[in-house]
Amino acid sequence: MPTYSLTVNGRARTVEAPADMPLLWVLRDRLQLFGTKYGCGIGACGACTVHVNGQAVRSCSLPVAAVAAARITTIEGLSRDGAHPAQQAWIEEDVAQCGFCQPGMIMEAAALLRARPQPTDGEIDGAFASHICRCGTYNRLRAAVHRAAELGGKR
Repeated sequence: MPTYSLTVNGRARTVEAPADMPLLWVLRDRLQLFGTKYGCGIGACGACTVHVNGQAVRSCSLPVAAVAAARITTIEGLSRDGAHPAQQAWIEEDVAQCGFCQPGMIMEAAALLRARPQPTDGEIDGAFASHICRCGTYNRLRAAVHRAAELGGKR
């Protein structure tokens, strides 16, 4: 089985995994990082969103071999204490209901804010168009992204 050197949440990590193993399962099963969620397994729902080199990507459909030299950030690595503006805004705006999809949405928000520090409603809606929240908290999500922008969300 191949061995991969990954940088996850700023730490060098080495994992053994089949080349086609999705990054999601490497994170959860090999590295014990459970914040990234399994939703659909085909990259359609967004629950598994992480950052790869600063870009929001779906980890359930991304083979580990494709990210061996990349910088990977999970929800656990966004901030050590939950102080990232997106995390704070999610709490302030009471976005989560069940919470299952929220780590992926927060990671999407952080990537959006890095690229667009003051996003419009249309840009927010576009960024989250392929995220699925069964609780339907989309209006609060939009408010939270605007709040995170006010809090300095591009860090």
